[in-house]
Amino acid sequence: MAAKSPESSAWPKVLGRGSYAEALRIGEILRKETVGGALLVAAAVVALIWANSPAADSYFALRDFTIGYEPWHLELSLGAWAADGLLAVFFFLVGLELKREFVTGDLRSPRKAMVPVAAAVGGVVVPALIYAAINWGSPETLRGWAIPTATDIAFAVAVLAVIGSHLPSALRIFLLTLAVVDDLIAIAIIAFVYTEEIHTTALLLALIPIALYAFLVQRFRRFFGQHHVALWVVLLPIGIVAWALVHASGIHATVAGVVLGFTVPVVRSQASGGPEAGPGLAEIFEHRIRPVSAGFAVPVFAFFSAGVAIGGVDGFVSALGDPAAVGIIAGLVLGKPIGIVGTTWLMSKLTRAELDRSMKWVDLLGISILAGIGFTVSLLVAELSFGLGTPENDHAKVAILAASLLAALLATVVLRARNRHYRRIEAEEKVDADGDGIPDVYQGEDTA
Repeated sequence: MAAKSPESSAWPKVLGRGSYAEALRIGEILRKETVGGALLVAAAVVALIWANSPAADSYFALRDFTIGYEPWHLELSLGAWAADGLLAVFFFLVGLELKREFVTGDLRSPRKAMVPVAAAVGGVVVPALIYAAINWGSPETLRGWAIPTATDIAFAVAVLAVIGSHLPSALRIFLLTLAVVDDLIAIAIIAFVYTEEIHTTALLLALIPIALYAFLVQRFRRFFGQHHVALWVVLLPIGIVAWALVHASGIHATVAGVVLGFTVPVVRSQASGGPEAGPGLAEIFEHRIRPVSAGFAVPVFAFFSAGVAIGGVDGFVSALGDPAAVGIIAGLVLGKPIGIVGTTWLMSKLTRAELDRSMKWVDLLGISILAGIGFTVSLLVAELSFGLGTPENDHAKVAILAASLLAALLATVVLRARNRHYRRIEAEEKVDADGDGIPDVYQGEDTA
């Protein structure tokens, strides 16, 4: 057999296993997100039942109850507080994860990052184009073109945990990468598309607490040592001030969470007072904040956002007849797999990146269908597009819920069969012949 050329072997496999350390880290993240996904679904179900019960008025009264301080542009309904405030915690974690992936994760290599990032972009562009094509003649609904572009990682991982317990970690990593990258794209869309007016003074003032926050987290060991409680006491108020000023500037406040997340160091450096390189503050923050995000912030947002008065079967049918709803369902259920699989196939033809020999294209299809579960960010973009409580927003919510459920069911059909296949070969994946604690499959040539 002819040996591979160096140029050919330099391209990592699509859906390759990657490094063992990365597989362990991603596995830990996904376990936490699984619990969060279950809570998210439960909160959405409770909201739907309450909003369509005889006590529906009390649900909407609670969601629309206003509290806050108007001079700071913070007199908001509880639903708005959940969308603008609690989701900032979620997006802070997105910022941490993005930075960590590109600094120390498998995506720090441009060649490793190229295919999954391109696939994520395809999974954003194609659903948006499908939605736009369906709603081209309606300027009112065309505003919602970005709704079907996002993947809800918590919801998707919760489904994956139930239907795919034996699926290879490479598939889970690929799903997480897709979700993280399209979250980044969604952040950019929120910041640049759905910002109608920018108040320059507030935005410039926001740079002060953001810069101070960045300075402190980069040198946290020098100032705080191991006293993490003192660190939180100082950083939390600074972060809240930065969030409030970004909110007052007219840019959606969740962007503040991402920006602050980007400032946190991923690896320890001499500047932070550490004696040598190692895990940075991002790991500490992620460990402390992810349970708050997955266990409280995102489920509460889902509770206030998923509640919609459907109006029985007739109301459901009427909602799905809205062009916006048709565009959302087509974008999520059809656009996501077409964009992800199509872009990955195209990249395999344009580069020397090949599908790992242990995987099949049907595996990628199943994961890409699962990526059509667009919940948290989709609901947020729907509110930004149409406004809370409007008929268009209610129809969009129904479509997002219906599309997410349909995507989950279709992915279950595909991935359950693949799960049975991988269960039969799972024992081979755990072989550690040399006893070094790392399974042998992570030490082959395809894991470089």
